[in-house]
Amino acid sequence: MAKEVFDFNAGLKKKIFIAFAVGAVMLLIGALNPQTNEHHGTEEHGTDSHATEEEHHDEGHGAVITEADEFAAMTVADAEAEEGGHHEKGWFERFEVDLWINNVYFTGLALIGIFFFAIQYAAQAGWSAYIVRIPLSMAHWLLPAGVLMLVTWFFVNHDVFHWTHDYLYDPNSPEYDELIAGKSGFFFFGEGGGLPVFFLLRMVVFFGLWIWLFRKLKGLSLAEDELGGNSYWFKMRKWSAIFLVIFAVSSSVSAWDWVMSIDTHWFSTMFGWYVFASWFVTGLAFITLVTVLLKEAGYLPQVTANHLHDLGKFVFAFSIFWTYIWFSQFLLIYYANIPEESVYFVERFLSDKYAPFFFVNLIMNFFFPFLALMTRDAKRLYVFLKMVCIVVMAGHFIDFYLMMTPGTLGESGFFGFTEIGMFLMFGAAFLFVVLKALSSYALVPKNHPMLGEAKHHHI
Repeated sequence: MAKEVFDFNAGLKKKIFIAFAVGAVMLLIGALNPQTNEHHGTEEHGTDSHATEEEHHDEGHGAVITEADEFAAMTVADAEAEEGGHHEKGWFERFEVDLWINNVYFTGLALIGIFFFAIQYAAQAGWSAYIVRIPLSMAHWLLPAGVLMLVTWFFVNHDVFHWTHDYLYDPNSPEYDELIAGKSGFFFFGEGGGLPVFFLLRMVVFFGLWIWLFRKLKGLSLAEDELGGNSYWFKMRKWSAIFLVIFAVSSSVSAWDWVMSIDTHWFSTMFGWYVFASWFVTGLAFITLVTVLLKEAGYLPQVTANHLHDLGKFVFAFSIFWTYIWFSQFLLIYYANIPEESVYFVERFLSDKYAPFFFVNLIMNFFFPFLALMTRDAKRLYVFLKMVCIVVMAGHFIDFYLMMTPGTLGESGFFGFTEIGMFLMFGAAFLFVVLKALSSYALVPKNHPMLGEAKHHHI
């Protein structure tokens, strides 16, 4: 097979730079014209943290809302606890939260790239042999993601993670929180306060393992191009299996650390699966979109409608899988009606700020891809695949926005120029790294032993 290399030309780089510049301008507009929130304090939304003891013991849905909103008031604004009054979050806090959201979102995209690559080898898949270099290129973002994640944490930790405040762990402090203090071992190794060594150690170890295994798999894949034979394929199978075991643990724990710990009083045993499902369907949409765009540009002539059909089925199926996890988590919490669990959805469903996104999330990430990709032909048509993949990627950014913003900004949250600008800047940087990597080696692994199966793939 002739070596086909993607040409990352100056015109394409210019378009990516323009997208980055547009994002920067939108971020600047958001900074110069911060949106003001029109709510009139905590009482309007039922978030009065001074609810009476009798209200706490009311039965039914009202009790849940009262208790849940008290939880929200306690976790949304740590300054409120220090000052004893209402604290309006400003643009800078929004900037910090958006920085963390994008770090988590694009780290997940990079991680899913190597996850998808590893699955193909661990499962001995042949149909995907023509496209495995696309997810491999996505994983190049892991190194900059690790650096950005660590630096960002030191920059935003107190404003994004309420549990980082030392006074929460001091029994002599009026702001002492027994529940958060009980989780100190998970963050700090021991008693709370100071630098959360265990939390940061997990972050460094996870990124270290992911990057090391990615480089191992990439090295074997490129060596197979040069030397041929089946030995490298068998080695990649072994290392892919090792990666998948590590991924199974590290991805869930990362979801707890980076997302769920924002709402420190709340937890869900399904949350690791939920974040994985959101990451995975987003990664599949990106792989599919890049494959279609490469086809339109004249690359990958070996990829047929059958391969695109499989990619479309993956996006279709895992949109349903994400919805299954979302609904399972929501239904159990709704039915049990326990205040410390219901608070999570009270903050999102009963808020004027987030309720619209609550429904937009479902429309973009379930109803639209489900209806658009339902037919066989839709999974083979470029226009449908591109449209659905773009909507899904944007929809799951909304999903991560909903996961993190209510627990940090509360009713001060807003979706506008700042959020869109930050997403464009991160997206442009991510795309530059991925396409730069994709242009550095052959688009198709020429000595992959499954190329014959991929060539005759038909469904």
